Amino acid sequence: MRNEITLDAVDREILFHLGQDGRLTNVELAKRVGLTPPPCLRRVKRLEEAGVITGYRAVVNPESVGRGLEVFVAVEIYAQDRKSFEEFEATVASYEEVMEFRRMYGRPDYFLRVAVADHTAYEAFLTDKLSCLPAVLRLESHMTMKEIKADR
Repeated sequence: MRNEITLDAVDREILFHLGQDGRLTNVELAKRVGLTPPPCLRRVKRLEEAGVITGYRAVVNPESVGRGLEVFVAVEIYAQDRKSFEEFEATVASYEEVMEFRRMYGRPDYFLRVAVADHTAYEAFLTDKLSCLPAVLRLESHMTMKEIKADR
């Protein structure tokens, strides 16, 4: 169960440093936030238990794993009944190319972040998987010209 907690300046500093480098040792983190290691560790554990920190991850270079092309796809669907959109969501969520998948308020109905090797792979994904789904009304692809800031 997640508990609501109040974050003080030290908690926010801990979150900042872990957000920059989740692999920091407790000793290094404590040094950066001006605590000794035991109270620092207690704070980190409290933040984890409260659900403020939900996990740690490695940031992978997409090109090194054959996913150098990222495309944002706006999707509108025909269906408005629960069964149809649940089936659509389950199918799209199962595609390994789909890195993020969000249901939106208003138009479009969904935004997808798709990562593939290149334009040929994206065309295959669009043609063989996404556009074939019965619920799909309209697809609009958006390719990035330049990444200015990313959540890493």
